[in-house]
Amino acid sequence: MRRQRERGFTLIELLVVMTIIGLLSAAVMLALPDTGGSLRDEAERFAARAHAARDFAITGSRSVGIDVGPAAYAFQRRRGAEWQALAERPFRQEAWKKGTAVAFNGRGAGRIVFDSTGLAEPARLTLVRGKRQVTVDVAADGRIDVAS
Repeated sequence: MRRQRERGFTLIELLVVMTIIGLLSAAVMLALPDTGGSLRDEAERFAARAHAARDFAITGSRSVGIDVGPAAYAFQRRRGAEWQALAERPFRQEAWKKGTAVAFNGRGAGRIVFDSTGLAEPARLTLVRGKRQVTVDVAADGRIDVAS
């Protein structure tokens, strides 16, 4: 009597196929640009630099401002009655990445000022790229928060 051969896939064949599908999915995910992540990264970078400016204002006992515009942001220090651009490396002017729209307190531009004690006028900076939006909030006590 002849045995009828069973039809179907073995467990090893199924595991190999699942592994290949997983590897291909991972490769595709890594190759796709993550515009939302880079917008969040840009907001986090701004927040970190703003925090450094706050610390610089406290340690230097002078007000430090961040001029926020539609194309870039720049750091300035108060000397007497004038604002002077900061030339130190972490405080050089930085352009927003291409495609990023910026609103400062609902307007296109403005200035965040940290006084010598680290206090600031409350401000909200909104970064928009495509359908993604990230906000950076500066509180009166100088705290800086990033939210998606």
